[in-house]
Amino acid sequence: MDSWSDAVAFDMEFRRINGLPPYVFAHINGLKAAARSQGRDVVDFGFGNPDLPSPDIAVEKLAEAAHNPKNHRYSASRGLPNLRLAMATRYKKVFNVDLDPDTEVVTTIGAKEGLTHLMWVLLGPGDTAIVPSPSYPIHLAGPGFAGATVITVPMVDPGSSSNDPGDDFFAGLLDAWHRAPVKPRVIICSFPHNPTSASVDLPFMQRLVDFALERGVIIVHDFAYADLGFDGYQPPSILQVPRAKECCVELYTLTKSFSMAGWRVGFMVGNAEVVAALTKLKSYLDYGTFQPVQIAAIVAMNEASDYPDQLREIYQVRRDVLIEGLNRIGWEVAAPKGSMFIWAPIPEPYRAEGFASLDFAKHLITEAEVATSPGVGFGEGGDGHVRFALIENELRTRQAIHNLKRALPLLSS
Repeated sequence: MDSWSDAVAFDMEFRRINGLPPYVFAHINGLKAAARSQGRDVVDFGFGNPDLPSPDIAVEKLAEAAHNPKNHRYSASRGLPNLRLAMATRYKKVFNVDLDPDTEVVTTIGAKEGLTHLMWVLLGPGDTAIVPSPSYPIHLAGPGFAGATVITVPMVDPGSSSNDPGDDFFAGLLDAWHRAPVKPRVIICSFPHNPTSASVDLPFMQRLVDFALERGVIIVHDFAYADLGFDGYQPPSILQVPRAKECCVELYTLTKSFSMAGWRVGFMVGNAEVVAALTKLKSYLDYGTFQPVQIAAIVAMNEASDYPDQLREIYQVRRDVLIEGLNRIGWEVAAPKGSMFIWAPIPEPYRAEGFASLDFAKHLITEAEVATSPGVGFGEGGDGHVRFALIENELRTRQAIHNLKRALPLLSS
């Protein structure tokens, strides 16, 4: 034997990640980095990473709590009692939903962690889950990590005459249910939706709950944009529907609502049995978020409860500036009712030239110095669009519009 490696044959098959598609956002990140290394000023709408600060009172509390050595020890994976109480209090105030903080709330290390591990307790090999397409990537990947198969449902049917995205999704849901060789155990949804910004009303949530109750399926609603509704629109919690707790859980996060993305504070709320199952799993996996962060999150929700309203106003102004500018240069895009994203179809002249979403996103960086997310990165139903995140201020957004007008001569303004 020439070496130890000659003596051992390794099976380098990384089973949980083998089915993951290529991470197309890496192409855009590479182009963005290359452009900036050349001194080019890229206006970045690509990653939905909030640029607005967290509440001052939370930052101050974090610093204070971090100086207490008692807070450096292990915490509880389910979250501090007062943190779960603060979450229950917020749901009562905003949505008029009663939650038992001891049995119907568990703290998660952000919504992504919560959803991924939730799939481990709800699904296994041979099971199926229904997920909209396009969708936030972890919604499509999470069931696969648990060994389950994903059945996709178009979020928006391009051939539909309905102006209600809820109608399109529900029609696809019914069709998928009837076609499924193995009846799904879980339906994952998220409204306002990422990336399409599709928004629904409470009657749609009622239809969804009725569907789940009739068929014995669990609804998992990722409510990441719960506090980002525009023009007076209040995104509904699915738990506002009577009997929803019998079949539904909801993920809420401070990431967008309180601009606390890096803090990783989220919650799963709703059905007590599902909450207990996730709590049990997490007791084996983690010791919870750093305790000073939990303490600061309590203060944010209790003492800066109106902070989401301030953020919403800023995002709405940014939405208006971007939508007005795009339409002015001939790129027709509808204004969303919620979320922090603009889902923009590739303009017809460029579709006719054969541009798919990744190529078009590359074109925008190289020719306009504007970074977006290619729709194909959100699943097969996303191609033909790019996503703008509302993470640049009005001045930078206007600069981007100027650049886009120069770089997209086929548009008719």
